[in-house]
Amino acid sequence: MKDVLKHSIDQAGAIAYSRHKGNQPGIVFLCGLGSDMQGSKAEYLHEWAERHGQSFLRFDYSGHGQSDGNFLKTNISDWTRDTIKMIDAHTEGPQILVGSSLGGWIMLNAALARPARIAALVGIAAAPDFTEELLWDPLDAAAKADFETTGLITLENPYEDTPVIYPFHLVEDGRRHLRLRGSLAIDVPVRLLHGMQDAEVPWQTATRLAACLQSDDVEVSLDNTATHRFSEPRQLARLGRVLDELVSIIASTGPNI
Repeated sequence: MKDVLKHSIDQAGAIAYSRHKGNQPGIVFLCGLGSDMQGSKAEYLHEWAERHGQSFLRFDYSGHGQSDGNFLKTNISDWTRDTIKMIDAHTEGPQILVGSSLGGWIMLNAALARPARIAALVGIAAAPDFTEELLWDPLDAAAKADFETTGLITLENPYEDTPVIYPFHLVEDGRRHLRLRGSLAIDVPVRLLHGMQDAEVPWQTATRLAACLQSDDVEVSLDNTATHRFSEPRQLARLGRVLDELVSIIASTGPNI
């Protein structure tokens, strides 16, 4: 892991981050729910940026990894705030946002909030609206009532024996940021990578998101063997090629921002 620094968000806490200074467009990696900036995709992208001379930023959201905060007390609004503040404070010029799972939702929020700074988006198993469609909607009436009453729900963790606990306020807050219900004023190149063996976020989410984007330059790339992690060497190499293409497009035409 590269050197970890801290950026104060407010008097109550700080965000852990790692940065490589280089050329623009820079790359900003946004991790998934409950993940952190030390995952295989983040490590691959940091090394890719160093080899290519591009600037790179990765960080842990509040309540994640080495950042301050309690996961059960944070939500989509908090993680969007973290992302915007980190982009403002630790990047210069046009940026390519690479969002994994939850990060694919957060990158949309950031692109809508900072259109003058975002030159392209790359979603990896992007999961916009997951709190409503994948967490809330599948519950029956009794489970929904219990979730609202207790404020918490415990679900199976696909990666560990320890279950995952979600707070009800995460669902409530998520309703302020639903992105698959109308047109999105995002007009930059967008690449959406998704595995067809993804058991957590349906690959159809990528095609639905593509249909919502106003951009004329949107491509969906499906991998027949990839799972939600999308982190096998062949899949990481595909991600690298996507970034090669986007950096070349932005360098030759200028960011469409």
